[in-house]
Formats: sequence, C-alpha cells, structure tokens
Amino acid sequence: MTPRLADVAVKAGVSEATVSRVLNDKAGVSPATRQAVLAALDILGYERPPRLQQRSAGLIGLITPELENPIFPAFAQVIEQGLSMQGFTAVLCTQVPGGMTEDAYTEILVDRGVAGIVYVSGLHADSTADTERYNRLAARRLPIVLINGYQPGVAAPFLSTDDRAAIRQSVTHLVSLGHERIGLAVGPRRFVPVLRKLESFEQCLRSELGVSDISDLVEHTFFTVEGGRAAAAALVSRGCTAVICGSDLMALGAIRAIRDLGRSVPGDVSVIGFDDSPLVAFTDPPLTTVRQPVQAMGTAAVQMLLDEIAGVPGPKSEFVFQPELVVRGSTGSGPRLRAR
Repeated sequence: MTPRLADVAVKAGVSEATVSRVLNDKAGVSPATRQAVLAALDILGYERPPRLQQRSAGLIGLITPELENPIFPAFAQVIEQGLSMQGFTAVLCTQVPGGMTEDAYTEILVDRGVAGIVYVSGLHADSTADTERYNRLAARRLPIVLINGYQPGVAAPFLSTDDRAAIRQSVTHLVSLGHERIGLAVGPRRFVPVLRKLESFEQCLRSELGVSDISDLVEHTFFTVEGGRAAAAALVSRGCTAVICGSDLMALGAIRAIRDLGRSVPGDVSVIGFDDSPLVAFTDPPLTTVRQPVQAMGTAAVQMLLDEIAGVPGPKSEFVFQPELVVRGSTGSGPRLRAR
C-alpha cells in the first residue's frame, strides 16, 4: 500500500515535503528526522520502499529468562530497539523450564557468528554458578554485557539496579507510614540481587526499627504470583503489616493472599513490588513499587556493547543505576499511625 504523505507527516511531526524526500532517499534530511519518518511508516503499517530497506550490520544475541515476568520483555524491547537504530539485528533467546539452557543458546549464537551477546538476569546472577563460561567468551574477544547480577571475577561490563537502595526506599516509606513489622518476600538466597536486598533489609530494620533478628520476617520463594501468595500468607500470619516483594508478580500474589485471609490492601496490610512492570499502575489497588530504570539500563547496555564491537572497550566493572520508589495505592498507614 502506497503511504499517504499527509498521514506520515502528521505522525512524524514533519512536512509532507520532508516525508517525500525520505521516501525517495534524497539528501538534506537529518538522521533524526529520517528515523522519525521511518518509525512513522512502521507504526502506520506501511511497508518501506525497497530502497529504504535496511541491511543488518550484524547479529546480536539477547538471552533472557522466561517472558512471563513483564520486566524481561521490557528489557528486550529497549535493547532490540536500540540495536535496530544502529543497524544491528537482535536474536532473542528465551529460556523456559525444560527448554534450552543459557549455555546451549550461547553455543548456537557463537556458531552463527554473532557480533556480541547481552545477558539479562542470566547465570551471572547466580552466586553458585561457574562464571568461567563468560571469561571464555571474553578470551575469544566476543563482546558481552551482563544485566542485573554482578560477578567480580568476570572481565565484562555489568549493569545493575541498586537493590540495596530499593530496599532502603521501601523500608523508609513504610516506617514513615507507621509500620513496625515489615516482611520481605524474595527469591532464592543464591541470587546476587536477593543477597543485596537481604543485606540492606537487615541493615534498615536494625537502624530504623531496632530489629536485630529478621529470620521470621523473610520468606524465600519463586519470583511468581504463586510464590508471592505463599510468602505473604506466611508473613502476615506472623504479624507483618507490610510486605516488600522482589517482583511485581510476587506483589500481585501477595495482594491475593491478603484478601484470601479476609484482610484489605492497604487498609490492613501494605504491599510494595519491584520492577514497575507495565500495567501495575492499573491494578486494584494500583501497586506501589520500585521502578527499575529499564530504559537507561537497556540504552547503556547497547552503547557499551557497540563500543566493544567497535574496538573501544569500556571498564570491565559494574555500573549501578538508581531505582525510584513509585508510591501508589497499595501502601497506607500502619498500626502506629492508625492508633492516633
């Protein structure tokens, strides 16, 4: 279907003459304007003219966990878009239970001659995993970037959300609301982000509330709705009036468990998630959560990888990004403030 210049111009915010110049591959158009017109074509469902079909500069592997957790598609979308803008094609490899492993995907990608690989919450996040798999790639001069889960012995750039800050923000918020018995629902202890959250949780409860023993305030479970439901049921039965969760999916399960117990959120128990996944602002109640800076992290991951590919390697260390507590309707006054 031939693109209507007026429709494309309105969508791209440019003149029809500019659209015509882009479609005819004429000079005199800035790269940013050209990209805006091409994006408008794609959004409106028009096929690009053959002369504008972009040839890939190379393949980049993108290995993620399962896509049921909305945070992983969010990372994948930002990274794929960033790579596409630079002419590269992302090859998305999603791990599912019983399916191909990270190592198997890596072997296939290397055999296909990819220019680099981005790992999101992979085995590098598991403190018990053998990290030599990544050093072997580095020894082959294959650029890699790893997101969320730092391992100091790996010679590669890491990008992480500040898990300690996420807990500090959550605990401070709940204490300010009058909560004195706060629970933490997180994943298995072996994962680096979990260990950092635990460390911060213990420090915060000691400094904010004088709590020295957190053993009955922590539940290790799965990063799923079912895991959050089970963890919250146990924590609320021990008297917790607020629950901090390691993912938004867990938080949604926690809300369900609290309601199953005949209590309300946030009237009786407050809940905080982690990620700020798409649509959690529209749950019932809207979820208070800690926002991971997905856009900033994904953009940085792409730039670091492309720098490595171009022969301009960056520091082989961890880059920590600050999260943001987004207060919505799932947190409210605790017993101390309600008693006033």
